[in-house]
Order: sequence, then C-alpha cells, then structure tokens
Amino acid sequence: MQQDDILLDVKNLVKYFPVTRGIVFQHHVADVKAVDDISFFIRRSETLGMVGESGCGKTTVARTILQLYRPTSGQIMFEGTDLVKTKGEELRKMRRRMQMIFQDPYGSLNPRMNCGNIIGEPLVVHKITRSRSEYRDQVNELLSTVGLNIHMASRFPHEFSGGQRQRIGVARALAVRPSFIACDEPVSALDVSIQAQLINLLEELQEQFSLTYLFVAHDLSVVRHISNRIVVMYLGKIAEIADRVELYENPLHPYTKALLSAVPIPDPIVEAQRERIVLTGDVPSPLHPPAGCVFHPRCPVAIDNCSGRQVAGLSNERGVPTLREVSPDHWVSCIRV
Repeated sequence: MQQDDILLDVKNLVKYFPVTRGIVFQHHVADVKAVDDISFFIRRSETLGMVGESGCGKTTVARTILQLYRPTSGQIMFEGTDLVKTKGEELRKMRRRMQMIFQDPYGSLNPRMNCGNIIGEPLVVHKITRSRSEYRDQVNELLSTVGLNIHMASRFPHEFSGGQRQRIGVARALAVRPSFIACDEPVSALDVSIQAQLINLLEELQEQFSLTYLFVAHDLSVVRHISNRIVVMYLGKIAEIADRVELYENPLHPYTKALLSAVPIPDPIVEAQRERIVLTGDVPSPLHPPAGCVFHPRCPVAIDNCSGRQVAGLSNERGVPTLREVSPDHWVSCIRV
C-alpha cells in the first residue's frame, strides 16, 4: 500500500476530559479517558466502520478528527497535514475538505433557519458562491442530489420527517464538496426502511463524489453492509481492526466474538445451534479504567497477565496489550490471540 492511498492517518490519539472540583477555585482531580492511545488509518474512497458499546469513545474519535474536540495528544494526519497543530484560518480552510453528519437529525438543524439556508450556510461561510443566483442554483442542486424536492427549500426543519431531516444534513455536508465525511450514527434514529434508503444514498454519493467515510454505528449488520473495514472499540481502546468479511467470519478478539454472537441470524436452525457468548458484569467507568487490558474484568478467557499483575511479553509496565497485525490487514489487541 502506498502512502498516497491513505487519506487519514490517526496516530496515538488521546482525548481526556478533565474532572474538576470546587466552585470558585476549581481543582483538576481526575480525567475521563474517552479515547486512550489509539491508531488507525483510512484509505481514500473507502468506508471505515467503527462499532462498540455506548461510551466506548466512537463519537469522541469522530469529533476529535474534525477538531470539534481538541485532542489531548497524538497526531491526526489528513492529506499530509497534522490537524492537531492546525489552527485559525488554516483549520477553517481544511474544514472544507472534511465534514460531519450528526446523529440527531433534528437537534443538528437550526429550527429558525429554513432548509435552503441550512444547506446554503456552508456556501456563505466558505465564500463558494459569487452571486445570489449561483447560491440558489447550488442549493437546488444539493436538494436534488439527496432526493428532496427543490420546492422544499422554504420549509423549516419541523415540517420534515426524520429521514428527510437527515437528508438535509447530508446535503449540508456535501455543500463544500469534501473528500472525507464522518458519519456519527446517521441512521440510528430512523425507521428500518428509512435506514436502508439513507444507506443506499450514502453509497451512491460515495461513488459519485469519491467520498471517504468514517461510519460510526451500533448496528453491526448496517456496518457490515456499508463498510470496507471495521474497527471494534471498547472503553477508549481499539480491540480489533479487520476487513468486514474477515471480521465476521473470523473474529479473534473475545469482545468481537461476544458482539457478533448477539447479532440475530434469520435462519432459525442456525440461530438455535450457534454459540452464545454472554458477558458478565458492567462496562467499567472511563474515569477509572482497569489496569492491563481494559476488557479483562469481563473477558471469558482472561489470565493473570491480562490484569497487569505480570508484565512478561506485554507492551509496557502496565501490561497493556499492543495492537498487532496477526494476519494481513487484521489487527488485534489481545495477548491470548
């Protein structure tokens, strides 16, 4: 793989949210470790799916890449530029190349702006159009591209259905002709039939505009359908990265196996015969993550080394397993694999 094939390269990304105490004089007492030292890359024109339980850091990763959250440390290389070191006007120019589709199709739209102005706002901010007629033509073109009638431009968000609102969000993201879009659970708030329509729209737009997606979701079947490769996260760490077919047919990390065992299969005979992996306990708090492997308190195959009691053969003094390539393009963070 050539370096030019990689659009986004995330290296040792860390994002901690500080916890303070006091009213007048606030003291830093702890950190919520939302994202804790993760690395991955996304190739041009591919879709990288990101899955995991609520609170595992998926949304934080997406927002940190776009610099909506400034990272605590690490590198985010986008088209050869480190976004972590980019600020001000230079960052504003970079944001023309990367956009986001938010989870809530209503909360992400300004209720006081009509549909046309919501979609056209990026055109004004980045000074893309030169005249009122050009502005109107581009807004109409964007509406048609996402499957909405151009006469809907004067309507307000409350006059649209959930699926239509999300299409407005997609059109707004497309307005500046980006090369990368972070999709933060864009279909989780929609009905199943509407989900399929929006997924098909995203795939058509990817082919039409050569887009690169980071697709964050809970639904493993949706992620399998749209993604080329999949990242599995747990408590701010990456558990496994693999091609979608490889991940579903040959999961290696115990957490990935447990996730996939919870996905229902339409065939009742196969469903009745397959093994179920039920995890015990609750997800630990990111305020005080476990030592060693963060999954070890719930892992059915954990040993003493996983808890950090012994450090022989592990990555550092805390006994944290490294993300290593066990087969071509298949990465796992587990000492038992």
